[in-house]
Amino acid sequence: MPKLEDHPSVVRFRQSETRTEPGRIDIEKLRRICLDAGADDVGFVAIDRQELDDQRAEILGLYPWTKGLISIVCRMNREPVRSPARSVANLEFHNTGHEVDAVASGIVTALEVEGIRAVNPAMGFPMEVGRFPDKIWVVSHKPVAVAAGLGQMGIHRNVIHPKFGNFILLGTVLVEAEIPEQSRPIDYNPCLSCKLCVAACPVGAIGPDGHFDFTACLTHNYREFLGGFTDWVEQVADSKDALDYRRRVEDSETVSVWQSLSFGPNYKAAYCMAACPAGDDIIGPFLTDRKGFLKEVVTPLQEKVEPVYVVPGSDAEAYVSKRFPHKRPRRVGGGRRLRSIRSFLSALPHAFQRHASEGLEATYHFTFTGEEAAEATVVIRDKTIRVEPGHVGTPNLRIAADSMTWLGFLAKERNLAWALVRRKIRLKGSPRFLVAFGRCFPS
Repeated sequence: MPKLEDHPSVVRFRQSETRTEPGRIDIEKLRRICLDAGADDVGFVAIDRQELDDQRAEILGLYPWTKGLISIVCRMNREPVRSPARSVANLEFHNTGHEVDAVASGIVTALEVEGIRAVNPAMGFPMEVGRFPDKIWVVSHKPVAVAAGLGQMGIHRNVIHPKFGNFILLGTVLVEAEIPEQSRPIDYNPCLSCKLCVAACPVGAIGPDGHFDFTACLTHNYREFLGGFTDWVEQVADSKDALDYRRRVEDSETVSVWQSLSFGPNYKAAYCMAACPAGDDIIGPFLTDRKGFLKEVVTPLQEKVEPVYVVPGSDAEAYVSKRFPHKRPRRVGGGRRLRSIRSFLSALPHAFQRHASEGLEATYHFTFTGEEAAEATVVIRDKTIRVEPGHVGTPNLRIAADSMTWLGFLAKERNLAWALVRRKIRLKGSPRFLVAFGRCFPS
């Protein structure tokens, strides 16, 4: 065999006189690469920016060479997103989502030609679903976009671009290159605080005071994504026969799941985005004729007759029954089983149902033993929740539990009475506080 130094590829590499020094690129050239690839706007941040503190370790764990992040925006057509026909709206989401991934891939290709290492995590799916129900995405695109000056978060938890409004999808490219001139957050929030997203949301996930009910949004809008699909599969498994399945699941729901499997998962609402009038390109009709804007854009979404997916006993179930009596609440399971105590504790603020907690003022001390030892304090007061590590304050109820038994209880795989008799779960204090705790987290 010929020596490595005699290989034609090695010879050509040695003879090359013009090689870009790795990790160096002019910022304007980088901007032009992104815009030429199809991005409608772009911003740049360094990996050491404070805004990335909560995801830096994971990014560097996967790509330790990352020095900078490119945030890109691709604009969506707003009229399809506003359509009460969800097929039209979802087609726009899917088409633009594919465009974001294609643009990011084009940027990576152009940077490779420049001798700069880069990678583009997906805009949405595919994700690292093997980590479900924990965090399955590689990069959180929204905080990167805010840090990169591409908008600010509205009360509906969508990034609002100063020009395009919230009719955008986001992507991120990780690069080995230093970022010589970083973007900075814009100095105002395009959100108008008009509360039209509050009025349009069918499950009351967005509160007028800015509160966000994560599980209400997840259960309905993402019904045919991971959690909802898991719940549907369990309905299939639990059905005695075809007739029993048809009693549990309407034919239209079965066909809807088939459509999501065949053509990509479909959002059930996203009405908060549809109703949002913020952004320089979007705001005109709202300012010119607010009543007309409400009638044309928001009212059709409010008046649409449709099933709304809710967890039994949740704030969302009470809300839809009162606010939208013509919509049909469909009681479903959450489909999300927690498999670690860390996940349980971190999920509590997101799953907390503040209206269901009304009147409850209690402090809980948790002590977990066994495979995953931990101590935590949960304080519920004035329809708020606070979770702290360790034992803080005087508890109304002490809960000591084997960690795996507790997780099995939450997943309805273990019987509470069985666990209490065998002292796998022990209570010190009135059991009524445990019942009250459960009402705050229906499943």
